[in-house]
Amino acid sequence: MTYIPPRETLERYASILVDFALGGGRGVQPGEVVRVAAPESGKPLYAELQKAVWRAGGHVIGAYQPDDDHNVNLSRDFYESASAAQLDHFPARYMRGLVDEMDHQVSVIADSDPHALDSVDPARIMRRGEAMRPLLDWRGEKENAGRFTWTLGLYGTPAMAAEAGMSVEEYWEQIVHACFLDSEDPLARWREVGERLDETRRRLDALDIERLHIEGEDVDLWVTIGERRQWLGGRGRNIPSFEIFTSPDWRGTQGWIYCNQPLYRYGNLVKGIRLVFVDGRVTEATAEENERVLTEMIATEGADRVGEFSLTDRRFSRITRFMAHTLYDENVGGSFGNTHIAVGRSYQDAYAGDPSDVTDEQWEQLGFNSSSVHTDIVSTTDRLVTAQLRGGGERVIYRGGEFQLD
Repeated sequence: MTYIPPRETLERYASILVDFALGGGRGVQPGEVVRVAAPESGKPLYAELQKAVWRAGGHVIGAYQPDDDHNVNLSRDFYESASAAQLDHFPARYMRGLVDEMDHQVSVIADSDPHALDSVDPARIMRRGEAMRPLLDWRGEKENAGRFTWTLGLYGTPAMAAEAGMSVEEYWEQIVHACFLDSEDPLARWREVGERLDETRRRLDALDIERLHIEGEDVDLWVTIGERRQWLGGRGRNIPSFEIFTSPDWRGTQGWIYCNQPLYRYGNLVKGIRLVFVDGRVTEATAEENERVLTEMIATEGADRVGEFSLTDRRFSRITRFMAHTLYDENVGGSFGNTHIAVGRSYQDAYAGDPSDVTDEQWEQLGFNSSSVHTDIVSTTDRLVTAQLRGGGERVIYRGGEFQLD
């Protein structure tokens, strides 16, 4: 019989996502509309999320989908059967109405088969992503105006646990610990984490960093922060989230980076990713396994540029093991915390101002990247990060997996 966490655990989990993560810490308010999305494997949490929204006085739009497994794999079947017109179809009136209607979205990640799309040509997956790009743009516009928030949560499945080399019970132990579900007051613990991350963000912003030099045995990379930037973190966009990140000026990325953590993306596993940047663009992209997926992704418009640079302090994170999913692996603590970059779409809320006032032309002038892709690539090896300051001089801001800001 498949393991299901105790009801109290799921109720606490749903409360964190609905009463804290959505709304940027304030939770769902009476009368607000929440889209709750989950696959079949995440049904127990899907049910508790709906109940949590109702308790908060909100309204639910349900989005419940069948699992992709050895019996039914509709995702794969679509890509193998779809014509060019079907790949490119975007239901604009439906999607526009959905974006206009919902105030928040909470999505449950519960993979029944992390390799569900192994046999699919990755070019077809990228083409479909490009077709759906207006949805990302509309959501982003609403988010920039302060009228939409979203969050993600992980529901452990036997397949995901097996990928990480754990039993499903051990996998859930990591989820429970990472999300403070073993605490008497998980919401209070998340507010404490938010305060620590806020203080770190304020100190980074106060340094007025021009660019960063990331060094280690598997990296020598320069990242230009850019004008009108701020650091982000602790806003509830992901649960758990311990990272501090920004969206740099993509044009100032130079050097190379190797990421030692596997990437699970588009129903495929990609290992041993190495990227080389010249004048802000990826000029070489190699992988030790499933390089074809990486190649097609990088070939997508805007996906050959950096959209995010992130650091996680090992003292903040409660994640101690590889979880075979980016949501957790980009927040892992361990011996050296983690460093990661994302290629593709920038976070426009990294703009130090009102993003709703910025035009498309101004975003381009500021070096914020636009793409249908946003892919985080993670490393947990020891990294030294040195900041060059606009006022002159330089300062080490990260060493041994910890921020150096005191």
